[in-house]
Amino acid sequence: MSVHTPSELELERRAYRARQSRRSVLVAIASSIAFAIIVWATVINTPGWAGVQQSFFNPAIAWDALPAVWEGFLLNLQVLGLSVITVAIVALAIALLRTLQGPVFLPLRALAAAYTDIFRGLPFIIVLYLVGFGLPTITGVRIPVILLGTIAVTLTYSAYVSEVIRAGIEAVHPSQRLAARALGLGYAQTLRRVVLPQAFRRITPPLMNDFVAMQKDVGLISILGATDAVLAARIEGSQTYNFTPYIVAGILFILLAIPTIRLTDWYAARLRRREQTGALL
Repeated sequence: MSVHTPSELELERRAYRARQSRRSVLVAIASSIAFAIIVWATVINTPGWAGVQQSFFNPAIAWDALPAVWEGFLLNLQVLGLSVITVAIVALAIALLRTLQGPVFLPLRALAAAYTDIFRGLPFIIVLYLVGFGLPTITGVRIPVILLGTIAVTLTYSAYVSEVIRAGIEAVHPSQRLAARALGLGYAQTLRRVVLPQAFRRITPPLMNDFVAMQKDVGLISILGATDAVLAARIEGSQTYNFTPYIVAGILFILLAIPTIRLTDWYAARLRRREQTGALL
C-alpha cells in the first residue's frame, strides 16, 4: 500500500500558510501589547485614575452591593422571560395579519399597520408610563409590576419584531407558495411547513438583535417602582455616595447579552458560508 506524498508545490503552500499563521499571531500579540501600553499611559497612569477607580470601580462596594443588585436582576429576568413568549406570539399574529391577501382583509391589514406605526414611533419610556401608571388608574386594580412591565415590553417590541417577521415572510419567493398549494396544502399548512421555516431561517440574526435590545430595555421597569437591578443599584449608590453599584448592574446586563451576541455572530457567519458554498456549486 503506497503512502501519499505531497508534491513540492503543496509543501510550499503549507509552509506559506504556516508562516502566515505565525505572522498573524505575532502581529496580534504585538498590537495587543501596544494597545495595553497606550491604555496604561493615557488612562491608568494619570492623576485622575485613582478618583475614577474609587468612584466607579471600588471592589469592596461592588461586593457589598452585589446581593441586592442580583436580587433585582432576577426581577428583570422574569420580565424578560415572559416578554419573550408574549412578543413572539403577538408579533407573529401581527405579521400574519399584515401579509393577508385580498381586499376583504384590508381593515385587518390597516389595523396591524397602524399598530406597528404607533408603537415603533412611541418612545419605550412613554409606553412604560402609560401602561405602568395608566392601567392601574383606569382599572382601579393593583397590578403586579412584573405584569405591567411585560405588557409595556410586549406592546413596543411586538411592533419591531412583527416587521422583521413580515419581511422574512415576504422574502420567500411566491413560487414556494404556489408549489405548496399545487401539492394540496392549505393556507395554514403552507405557512407552517413551507413559508415560516424559510422565513425564520433568514431573519434569525435580526431577531436576535431585537432580543439583545429587549434585554437592555427591561432595565427601565425601575421607572414603575420595581426594585430591579437598576433601582437596587440606585439605592446602594445613594447609601455609599458611589457609582460602583451601577457598574455592577451594567456588568450583569452585559453578561446576559454576550451569549446572544456571540450566537448571532456565529449564526450569521454560518449562513454566509452556506450561501457562498451554494454560489460556488
